Amino acid sequence: MSERPAPLWHRYPWLAYLAVFIGVCGHASSEFVAKLISNNSDIAGPEVSVWRFVLGGLGLVIVALLVPSSRDLMTPLKRNGLALLGFSVFGVAIAYLFFHWSLDYATVPQVATVVTTAPIFIGIINMVANKVPLTTAKIATGTAAVIGVAFLVTDGALLALAGEPSNLIGIVFAILCALFMSIYLVLIKPYIEEYGALRITAITLFIGGVTLWLGVGLLFGKWVNFAVLTSLDAIAAIAIIVLAVYNTTITQWLWIGGLAAAPDITRAMYLFFLKPVMAAFLAVVFLGTSLSVWQVLAILVICSAVAIEASWDRLFSRQAATAD
Repeated sequence: MSERPAPLWHRYPWLAYLAVFIGVCGHASSEFVAKLISNNSDIAGPEVSVWRFVLGGLGLVIVALLVPSSRDLMTPLKRNGLALLGFSVFGVAIAYLFFHWSLDYATVPQVATVVTTAPIFIGIINMVANKVPLTTAKIATGTAAVIGVAFLVTDGALLALAGEPSNLIGIVFAILCALFMSIYLVLIKPYIEEYGALRITAITLFIGGVTLWLGVGLLFGKWVNFAVLTSLDAIAAIAIIVLAVYNTTITQWLWIGGLAAAPDITRAMYLFFLKPVMAAFLAVVFLGTSLSVWQVLAILVICSAVAIEASWDRLFSRQAATAD
C-alpha cells in the first residue's frame, strides 16, 4: 500500500459518521428531486440515472483534479483497473439504473422504504466477506427500525410524494439496487483506504456514469444529449443540476468515504434508516402534509433504534463497569 496521510475522518471517527449522515440527507432527497425532473420534462427512469452520474461523476473528477493529493487518477486504474471497472459497472451503473428505473413503476415511498433495507444487506455481506459478526443488538435494532419504517410509510404520510400506483417490478428493482449498492460499499473499502475516498469515488462514479450512458442508449435506444440541458424547463434543469452536484458529487463522496472510514460500517449504515424520516420531513415542509400520531410514533421508533445501536457499546461498557 502507498503511504498517505490519514484523512481527518480516520483520525476522528465522529467525522466519518457525520459524513455518512450528510450523505443520507442527499439520498433522502434524491427520489424527490428525480420526480421533479420527470414531472417537468420527458426525462425519466434510466435517463435520469445517466444525467445524474455522468454529470455528478464528472464533478467528482474535477474536484479530484483540483486536490493535489487526489490528482493522480491513473495509478489506481493501472494497479486495480479490472476491480474498479467491476465496482463501477455493478456497484454504480447497475445499482442506480435499478434505483431510478424503479421509480417508473413503484411510488417514491415504496422505493425509499425498500432501499432503506440496505443496512441489513451491509451487515450480512460484511459478516460473510470480513467475518464481522452480526450482533444481537444490531439484529434487534435493525428489526425495530424496519418495523418503524413500515409503519411510517403504510400510514400514508408520504403518499403526497407518490408517483404511479405500486408495482411489484419497481419493488424488485429497488431490492436489487439495495443489494448491488451494499456489495459495492463493503468491498470498495480496502481501495478507499489505499487511494482515498475522493479518487475512488470519482473513478467509479464517472466510469459508472459513462457505462450508464452506453447501456441506456443500447438497451433503451435513448442516447442522452447533454446539450439539451439549456433548453429544458427551468425547474427540470435546476433539478438535474441539484441531483448531479448535491445528490451525487457532494453527498456520494461524503457517504462512501464516511462509510469506508467508519470503525463499524454496519453501525454507520444504520443512519440510512433515517432516510424515510427525512423524506417525511420533506413532505411536510415542501408539500404541506401533516403527520399522524402513528407516524410520529414510527419516527420515534426509527430514531430510537438508530440511537440505541449507535450507543450500544458505551451503554454496555458502563453497565459492565457498574457491575464490577
